[in-house]
Amino acid sequence: MAVKLRLARMGKTKQPTYRVVAADGRAPRDGRFIEILGVYAPRGHSRADDASVITVDNDKAVKWLLQGAQPTERVEKILKLSGAWEAFEGARSEAKATKAKVAG
Repeated sequence: MAVKLRLARMGKTKQPTYRVVAADGRAPRDGRFIEILGVYAPRGHSRADDASVITVDNDKAVKWLLQGAQPTERVEKILKLSGAWEAFEGARSEAKATKAKVAG
């Protein structure tokens, strides 16, 4: 099963909000998912708020990335903004260093 980190659309017509989810790559966009990792609201949460809102559980996102889940381009950008991508890069390089030390 190929796991993808992607966006699932929620919200009303012309007022989108998205969930960042871990889902089977064969499942439909808004269909079944394995776990919710966060929320992305490109229009903000209220009318007075013009800035986009990003809320991601970085620990869950890093866990899925380390297990081999492939993010879409948009989700990768969101993970970089939230700091999860840097945590993943650090954990991956740490794992490589440990593996080289054990093998060496």
